[in-house]
Amino acid sequence: MLIIRPIRASDFDALYRIAVESGHGFTSLPVNEDLLRRKIARSEASFQKVVETPYDEGYLMVLEDTETGEVVGTCALEAAVGMEDAFYHYRLGTEVYHSQQINVRNEVETLTLCHDYTGAAELCTLFLRAAYRKDNNGRMLSRSRFLFLAQHASRFGETVIAEMRGVSDENGNSPFYGWLQKHFLGIDFVEADYLSGLGRKAFMAEMMPRNPVYVCLLPEEAQKVIGEVHTNTRPALSLLRAEGFRCRGYVDIFDGGPTVECNLQDIRGVRESRLLRVRISEMPASDDSFILSNTQLADYRATSAELVVSSDSDEVILSPELAAGLLVSDGEQVRVLAI
Repeated sequence: MLIIRPIRASDFDALYRIAVESGHGFTSLPVNEDLLRRKIARSEASFQKVVETPYDEGYLMVLEDTETGEVVGTCALEAAVGMEDAFYHYRLGTEVYHSQQINVRNEVETLTLCHDYTGAAELCTLFLRAAYRKDNNGRMLSRSRFLFLAQHASRFGETVIAEMRGVSDENGNSPFYGWLQKHFLGIDFVEADYLSGLGRKAFMAEMMPRNPVYVCLLPEEAQKVIGEVHTNTRPALSLLRAEGFRCRGYVDIFDGGPTVECNLQDIRGVRESRLLRVRISEMPASDDSFILSNTQLADYRATSAELVVSSDSDEVILSPELAAGLLVSDGEQVRVLAI
């Protein structure tokens, strides 16, 4: 069985291995032992914390293959970004220039550095090891976060965002970042991305262009990738679009990848998830696959299964094995969502 659960200190080796495998551009998991241990400790504290208003909590979860005990994936939610460290984006805008005298009108696209998403919740750190990228495992891992958001909505900002990885080559070089490196930052993309992942962002405020940047003045290769995603990220973007996420003109300051957003309560997976009462028995045959989770916090568990879910019943039958994996007893509730 594949079970999603909160990360714990004993998962460090597995998390480090995933950080290495995830490669360049996966900012949320830099290959740094101290930072990864701090991420685990922060997540453990967040799952235990009493929250009245979302602040700087982070909920990092792992996907465990219970047959082998191996951690094979990760997913995470940030409660409210930018509350402790500045959270930068470029906002795409338009400036209009018009002269009646010469009868010329021009619209010029601009990039303006901003902190507009401060306080928003964030979907992040989604990674699945190659051998498990099958049988809807990736979809289950990603969409399971919507069950957690639905169940614990008060712990998160009203707007939920996801930063999509922008275009870069196999060596981690970003066409968008090239002009920024040459004229402003002076360090390569991999180093800048790594420092950002470590939370060492002072160089951004010190060295990033303070005035709007005219897109038409950028190199053509940089212009072409603004708002475009890395090839490996296209399936994730398609999934989020199906959930109601849209790009509102914000892109990453390093690789130009789009950031998508949706109001928490408008996310399809949040709206369509249901709370059902558990009856433990032999499960009837079904061809309908669901993601299901318990309603707990520190002992949160989620998985997928083929269930019989009726629109006119508030009950679902789970096998003893499935109920044990989800840490639920007869009569307790689970939240379900069709895959």
